[in-house]
Amino acid sequence: MFYEPKKGYPLLHNPFNALVFPRPIGWISSLSKTGIANLAPYSFFNAIAYVPPQVMFSATAYHNQGGFKDSVANILSTKEFVINLATKKLKQQVVQSSIDAPNDIDEFKLMKLKKRKSKIVKPPSVAESPINLECRLLKKIDLKTTSKNKNQNKMIIGEVVGIYIDNKFIKNNKINSLAMRAISRMGYTEYSEVDSKFLMERPKWSDL
Repeated sequence: MFYEPKKGYPLLHNPFNALVFPRPIGWISSLSKTGIANLAPYSFFNAIAYVPPQVMFSATAYHNQGGFKDSVANILSTKEFVINLATKKLKQQVVQSSIDAPNDIDEFKLMKLKKRKSKIVKPPSVAESPINLECRLLKKIDLKTTSKNKNQNKMIIGEVVGIYIDNKFIKNNKINSLAMRAISRMGYTEYSEVDSKFLMERPKWSDL
């Protein structure tokens, strides 16, 4: 099967988000300019640089009340946000926090999640999450398109300025990532759990 996305898709549902997988989930907490906390998951998310550490996520739709999605609006206003690791233990809260709630609703309270006071930025961190990446906004990019699709996707790029790691997931000076049981997005309503790994060494030309 081959198709051109700008001409539509031949399946019942758009297959694209089931073709790029697994996708890490950026569970993003932010604060509105009036101090209301927001929490929402984004699967168009990833780390994009190592030193200094930088991350990105993109929002592909607008808020049903008009304007940008709360995460984007808040970050553009306050210039700060936190990435919280989405885990299997928290899967219900992760998915439920994607609800199209009015923008004056605090998803922490709605999901009965505890707030951890962040060390550097003002938005709270998810206390139940084993990893919190405190970020400052570097840039917003309006993603252009080669087609006539007028959907204005927004990309947010941030620099990680503070990192919290739950000490129980540090073993022999390394991160015990499997123990966190992180979840990722597949396609449609499908998710996966990171429950196995294997080791591979990068080759060196001098060894050939």
